[in-house]
Amino acid sequence: MKKLLMSLLLWGPMAVAQSLWIDVRTAEEYNAGHLEGAINIPYDEIEQKIEAVSADKTADIQLYCRSGRRSGIALESLTNMGYSKVTNAGAYKQLKQKQVKSND
Repeated sequence: MKKLLMSLLLWGPMAVAQSLWIDVRTAEEYNAGHLEGAINIPYDEIEQKIEAVSADKTADIQLYCRSGRRSGIALESLTNMGYSKVTNAGAYKQLKQKQVKSND
């Protein structure tokens, strides 16, 4: 939780202006590599930790994992909690490739 709050403090006002990217993989997977600006909340902890990140149920939330399966589970959990703008962005490797290409 401390890492999560530190990430939010580092983002500052940018967190409001952009989508909230959440990596729902394990901490080990996240530490091995993640999208710039993404925070880590494992999919099986998303219901307990999401309100510390965004209590705004209309926030634009992008979820990703290794293949899209766990982010799909997290999307269902958040939707059931009333979050209305949640997207399963899919697999980390494909997203990372897109991010690298867009920075070229």
